[in-house]
Amino acid sequence: MAFVAIYSWQILVQPTGVWNGAAEAALNVIWICFASDYVISLWLTSDTWTWFKHHLFELAVVVLPMFRPLRMLRVVTALNSLQHTGGMALRGRIAAYVASSVTLVVFIGSLAELDAERNAPHAVITSFPKALWWTFVTITTVGYGDYEPITATGRTIAFVIMLAGIGLISVVTATMASWIVDEVSAEDKKNTEISHDQVERLGARLAHMEAMLADMQARTGTDLKEERHNLVAKDDPLQ
Repeated sequence: MAFVAIYSWQILVQPTGVWNGAAEAALNVIWICFASDYVISLWLTSDTWTWFKHHLFELAVVVLPMFRPLRMLRVVTALNSLQHTGGMALRGRIAAYVASSVTLVVFIGSLAELDAERNAPHAVITSFPKALWWTFVTITTVGYGDYEPITATGRTIAFVIMLAGIGLISVVTATMASWIVDEVSAEDKKNTEISHDQVERLGARLAHMEAMLADMQARTGTDLKEERHNLVAKDDPLQ
């Protein structure tokens, strides 16, 4: 967050002299912290080669921002902490991660694009509102074409933002599809449970009716036998 604040101030305010030097020094200190974190983690791991192969992205985040146009990549390290957010369901963590990623990518991408374009001859992205609009249009894959980068650095940033937009839209689509499937499954399960309950209750009522019918038949048969016995006894004096 310190990087975001200093980088934003440097791009939007454009300080000169000692203030610009102080901002550059602060950004370099932050980069040293990121690099130290990577080196120490690599040193502490028990399996260095396996850890190295599984953390190539962190290496790129440390190495590439040494070049001024790619300093924006440092902010990506802030997204890693969101992956370990506790106390939330999986879908909630995904939603928080996507929302935070979109916000950071749009904001930092706008700053980087403005830094790369505003001093170029015949550039059209010369203010932060224009850069913000261009980044939002690009990351949503709409691409109106009203503003477009003309420098190699600006187009490189555009390429990164396009890839980020495709990835984020895919995550949003998959999350929504998963939510719809879960809701439909829950509704089907609820309806199935209700149907089973109704069948069980109907079965219990049928069993009760069958028991009552059997009891009535048994009682009726006993009464008929007694009445027949009485009639026979009445007609036969020997009885």
